[in-house]
Amino acid sequence: MGIARRDLLRWGVGAGGAAAVGTLLGAPAGALAAGRATTPGGVTTDSWMGRLDGSLPLLDLTVPGTHDSCCQNPWYGTEWSHTQNWGIPQQLQEGVRFLDIRCNGLQGAPDELGIYHSDAYQHIRLQDVLDQCRAFLAAHPGETLLMRLRNERAGGQALDDQEFRRRVDHYLDGLGYRGLFHFYGWPTLGAARGKVVLLADFANPWGLIDWSSGQNSWFDTQDVWQTAGTDPLGDKGRYVVAQFDKAFRSPGYPRMFVNFLSYAGGFWPRTSSQAVMDRAVYPYLSARTGQRARFGIVPMDFPDFHVNVLQMLIDKNFD
Repeated sequence: MGIARRDLLRWGVGAGGAAAVGTLLGAPAGALAAGRATTPGGVTTDSWMGRLDGSLPLLDLTVPGTHDSCCQNPWYGTEWSHTQNWGIPQQLQEGVRFLDIRCNGLQGAPDELGIYHSDAYQHIRLQDVLDQCRAFLAAHPGETLLMRLRNERAGGQALDDQEFRRRVDHYLDGLGYRGLFHFYGWPTLGAARGKVVLLADFANPWGLIDWSSGQNSWFDTQDVWQTAGTDPLGDKGRYVVAQFDKAFRSPGYPRMFVNFLSYAGGFWPRTSSQAVMDRAVYPYLSARTGQRARFGIVPMDFPDFHVNVLQMLIDKNFD
């Protein structure tokens, strides 16, 4: 299937080796530059929402995000479950505003939730993620974050519905995170600033914004991660483009569009991500530079390899 990224990095020696790795894996020029990044449209990525009118509904935005946001280390699982290189703090600095957080129980901690990819613990707890989000929002009060909180239901630490809700309650009230969240209904950007908008991918009777990987009253989601046929990555690209087109042609649509750019289906996430970006996403967005669009939530793998796409999505809110 190719060279594992950890092996490739091991073979790169010195500055020249690092540059070769960046070129081979598709990292755009400047992807690792230090300091505050700006988009081609001149928007500072760590505070781009602060430039928007607070009366805008979140439903009218394009929100770049990450898929399996904490799956940063292939040793915590395998290269098959490796979807990110940036940790949460850097994702947020670079403009990511949607996080895909998947939880099981945590052995030896009966009230806590750990972050998992299926049954592979990512060596980070939910409170760690929430503390990182809170610190970012305190430093950037004009921003908001959207968080899919999922009951992963996998492996020996899988939790039933009642126990998962009990632990969420413990986080909200026992550990004091309730004030961090916006819970009910799609807000305006102004109402959501400084908050994490909770998207509940777990069974609950609380009237929260309930996630759907298809369609419900809250979401219209494209999340095709496996297809049959002779050109599965081409098919994935066509699903992505169709969802972009649907969102663009549906102003005032009362659901949040979600368009996952990630794909598994027998490919390494890095490999599939590069192919879908090159064949479908970048051509689509670059052909529409200067055209504002509300594409909704757009989660991706490895935004550090696709900074051009990440920044083009941010600029869609201003073009």
